Amino acid sequence: MTDAHWLFGDQLGPHFTAPRDGVPGRDTPLVMIEARSVLRRRRFHRAKAHLVLSAMRHRAAELGDRVTYVQAETYREGLRRAAGSRPLTVHHPTSRAALGLVRSLGQVTVGPARGFLVPHEEFRAWADGHGTRRLRQEDFYHWVRRGHDLLMEDGQPVGGRWNFDHDTREPPPGDADVLGVPAPYRPREDEIDDEVRYDLDRWERAGEVSFVGRDGPRRFPATRREALAALRRFVRHRLSAFGPYEDAMLAADPVMSHSLLSSSLNLGLLDPDECVRRAEEAWRADEAPLNAVEGFVRQIAGWREYVWQLYWYFGESYRRENVLDHRAELPGWFLELDADAVTARCLGTVMAQVRDTGWTHHIPRLMILGSHALQRGWDPAAVTDWFHRCFVDGYDWVMLPNVVGMSQYADGGRMTTKPYTSGGAYVHRMSDLCGGCAYRPTERTGDRACPYTAGYWAFLHRHRELLAHNPRMNRPVRGLDRLRDLDALLRQEERRGDEPP
Repeated sequence: MTDAHWLFGDQLGPHFTAPRDGVPGRDTPLVMIEARSVLRRRRFHRAKAHLVLSAMRHRAAELGDRVTYVQAETYREGLRRAAGSRPLTVHHPTSRAALGLVRSLGQVTVGPARGFLVPHEEFRAWADGHGTRRLRQEDFYHWVRRGHDLLMEDGQPVGGRWNFDHDTREPPPGDADVLGVPAPYRPREDEIDDEVRYDLDRWERAGEVSFVGRDGPRRFPATRREALAALRRFVRHRLSAFGPYEDAMLAADPVMSHSLLSSSLNLGLLDPDECVRRAEEAWRADEAPLNAVEGFVRQIAGWREYVWQLYWYFGESYRRENVLDHRAELPGWFLELDADAVTARCLGTVMAQVRDTGWTHHIPRLMILGSHALQRGWDPAAVTDWFHRCFVDGYDWVMLPNVVGMSQYADGGRMTTKPYTSGGAYVHRMSDLCGGCAYRPTERTGDRACPYTAGYWAFLHRHRELLAHNPRMNRPVRGLDRLRDLDALLRQEERRGDEPP
C-alpha cells in the first residue's frame, strides 16, 4: 500500500510537498484534515479562524486530485475517512499536542521539521555546548548568521557590526500621524473566503463554536501567490523605512513599516530562508539600508528561529514556569477584547487593533498588552493562551516562549535578562498614544495617574526582593526609596484591581 503524506494546516507551502528527506515524493498522495474540534475547544479570534480555514481550503484547491481533503469532528475521525489503515508520513508538527497525537496513531512516520533554518539536533548540540550558561539570543543569532552565510563577508558581519539595534529605536516623527510609507499588500477575497465565512456564520448560529474579535475583510495572505506578493511589496517599498521606526507606535498607523509576513511564515506559505535572502539581496543592490535589512533578518533568523528552538528545548514543563507567582485571572473586558471599556488611550487603541484585525506589531504586544498583564499579576499561562487565540500569527510554539519567557518574565530570566515593562514615559517617548489621553504619563497618583506609571512602581515594589539582585533592575528598584507617595500609590493600585484602566 502506497504511503500518503499528511499536511497540517500550518504546512501549506511548496517546501512541505517537495521531495526531500525521503518524504514526500512528487507523486505522493496527500491528506488534509479540517478538524472542527480545534475551533470548539477554544475561543479563537474570528479573523484567525477565517485565515487558517481559507488558507487550508485554498491549498487543497491548488493541489486538486492529489489531495484528499476531509472535514471532520476530530483529526482521528478525519484520518480514518481519508487514509484508513494506509501508512502516513508527516513533517514534524509545530506543537507538542500535535506531535503527541501523531505519535499515538502508530501508522504515521514523523519526518524532519520544515519551515525553519536550523534542525532540532543542531540547535540542541549548540545549546548543550553552552552548559549552564544563559542561552543568549544574540549568541544564537551570530551562530545562525555564520552557518547560513547571512549578511557576511570574509567570515565577518557586513558593516563591521552584528547588530544595528541602536539604529532602530527612533521615536515616530513628531509632526506626522502616519509614517507615510506605501501601504502593505492587501489580498482580495474570493469564493473560498465567502464559503469560509458562510460556514463560520453557520457554526456560530448553531452554537457549535464561539469567537472573539471581528472578521473581514481578510488582511493577510492565504495562498503562496499572495504571500510572495506581500514579500515582494515589503522588500521593494517598505523595507527601507523599517529600520529607524521598528519600535515606534502611531495610533493612526498600526502597521507602520512592518512586513506583516509573520502569519504567512507561520502558515508555511513562505520559507524563512527566502525571506532573509530577498532582504539581503535588496541591501546588496543598494535598495535598502543595512540597519533596516539587518533588523528584518534578526527578526526571522534571530528571534523567530530562537523562539521555535526554545519551545522544544525547554520542554513541556516550561509551560508551568511562574517564578513571580502571578495567579490573577484575566478580566472579562480583556478576554472579550472590549477596547471601548478602556480609558487609557494606548491600551484602548492597541486592543481595538487586535479586536478588529487579530494583529498588532511586536512593541504594542510587549510594551502595552504584555506589560499591563505583567503589572497586574495575571497568570502567565492564561496570558499565553490569550495571545495564542487572539492573534492571526499565534501558535503554541510562538507564544509560549514569547509570553512566558519574554513578556511575563515567568521563567525568572532563562530567556531574557530583565522584565520588559515600563512606566508611561516609554510609551510617551515612542508613540503619540499619550496625546489626548485622560491620564498623564508623569503622574503616579490621583485621577490623572497613568496606569502604566503607577503599575510599574507597584510591580517593582511587589517583586523588590527578587529584582534587586538583577543587575539590570537594581537601579529602578532603588528608585522606590525616593517615592514619597509610594503608600498612596499602592493603595490606589489595590483599589483599581482589574477594572479597565
